[in-house]
Amino acid sequence: MSTDAPVKYSRTPYLVVQRDNAVRKDVYGTIDDSVVLHAQLLRGEQDSDTCVVAMHPIGSPGYLPMFSGLARAGYHVVASDTRYGNGDAALIMENVLLDLGAVVKDARERLGYRKVILAGWSGGGSLMMGYQGEAEKPVITQTGAGEYTPLADAQLSAADGVMILAAHRSRHHLLTDFLDASILDESRPDVRDPELNLYAGDNPNQPPYSADFVAAYRAAQRARSARITAYAQERLADLKAQGREHEEHCFVVQGTMADPRWLDGAVDPNDRAPGSYLGDPRLVNDGPSALGRYTTTRSWLSQWSFDTAQVDAVDAAARVTKPVLILENSRDDACPPAHPKAIYEALPTAEKQYSVIEGANHYYSGQKKHLQSAIDHIDGWMVQNGFGR
Repeated sequence: MSTDAPVKYSRTPYLVVQRDNAVRKDVYGTIDDSVVLHAQLLRGEQDSDTCVVAMHPIGSPGYLPMFSGLARAGYHVVASDTRYGNGDAALIMENVLLDLGAVVKDARERLGYRKVILAGWSGGGSLMMGYQGEAEKPVITQTGAGEYTPLADAQLSAADGVMILAAHRSRHHLLTDFLDASILDESRPDVRDPELNLYAGDNPNQPPYSADFVAAYRAAQRARSARITAYAQERLADLKAQGREHEEHCFVVQGTMADPRWLDGAVDPNDRAPGSYLGDPRLVNDGPSALGRYTTTRSWLSQWSFDTAQVDAVDAAARVTKPVLILENSRDDACPPAHPKAIYEALPTAEKQYSVIEGANHYYSGQKKHLQSAIDHIDGWMVQNGFGR
């Protein structure tokens, strides 16, 4: 535990505005070709030349315990949403990288911070590593749908370090692991293969699952993702062939909360209890709150498709040379423990650290001591790398 007394901190909301000349608008509320990001500066009374930048593809991280905790510990934290703060139905990951770039640029040029540390919690982890990879060595030239993206012409400002906190490797890898493999026809989602339906009482495959069943299930999940990808690509091609190249097609994806990990703790094991982070996975599987329920052709291809989505922390890690801290929560029931391990192994830099917060769940729910332990790990890593408060 840190011996430093917590400090009082202020919370100042502000806006980051960038231009967007796209013909097609994919979010509600854009005015005069402007994208407006809602940010907050959390800081103590002491000045600092270093700030921690936090962002999540669809959330507002400023109110997460992790980042208010860092502010109480004396750090300056810039926490911002993206243009998709109201939901991810039309989210384009290439645009999210641009949004993060605008926030980093603003932190350096307007707020005057000399050092910027990216902090990606949960779904923010792939965003941060993806951004840093593009800033150090850009490779993205088109969107996942094969269309132009301003990201191809952007010069992203690289951060000085990256923190991956209880995070998965990418939205498309995560959703693929969540897909209900028993749905074989998207037009008839209620007709399910009983031998692949994890929630069917007459399924002969019951936990603990055999290695052969898990392998077959994972293969079926990827096959389903590929079928949805083909549908999205065909629908988009049809629109373009009709001269409707700026139009979109929206659709629903049923069955997106059926990961064997939630029923069998021996599948990608850690200390988690049975069940999903959103509650009973059987209910969430077809409910409105699961990942990827509502989407569009372009959004599926950019953020959810196993075959075409491009922002992945493991792929990006190979291009990152700056110091990296990875924190895993040992009771995490949201992010697969194999993901942070894969990110760590992909990093070529020797300046990398992997720490496990024993007993911590994903949200540190009712776990103030575990949250403080995570903040202490972050504090030690920041000081070790010269990123002082």
